Amino acid sequence: MFFREAKIEDIPKMHTVRMAVQENKLSDPARITPEDYTLLLTERGKGWVCDVEGDILGFAIVDLQEALVWALFVLPEQEGNFIGRMLHDMMISWCFSRGIPKLTLTTAPGTRAEKFYQKSGWQKIGITETGEVQFQLENNLDELIAPEQI
Repeated sequence: MFFREAKIEDIPKMHTVRMAVQENKLSDPARITPEDYTLLLTERGKGWVCDVEGDILGFAIVDLQEALVWALFVLPEQEGNFIGRMLHDMMISWCFSRGIPKLTLTTAPGTRAEKFYQKSGWQKIGITETGEVQFQLENNLDELIAPEQI
């Protein structure tokens, strides 16, 4: 198992992970297209994957132009194996090391993701018009939560 920067050729497997999740499912799967991933990976941001012999077990993508975590998903059968934690911390460290002052994200309320972000130091800042919880994380690399603390 290793973690690396996401590539364009990873998009189909990343999208498979996105469609496999049990929580935070897309109400309209056609809403996310391969072009969305491509734009984020090549122009607007950066992504990372957890790769095991060519299989993608999880991925994270950040939109730097919006200072927004666009995606952080792990295959359901891999949840609890620190893949999400590693992807999260790599993404956050990379963003903050580039001077991003804060990041935001949204997730469905009452989910494991909501609890994960709270444990990771994200602060709730509101509810979106669609009912998602909005979080913010300020740039403070010294306060990232280590996996052994969770």
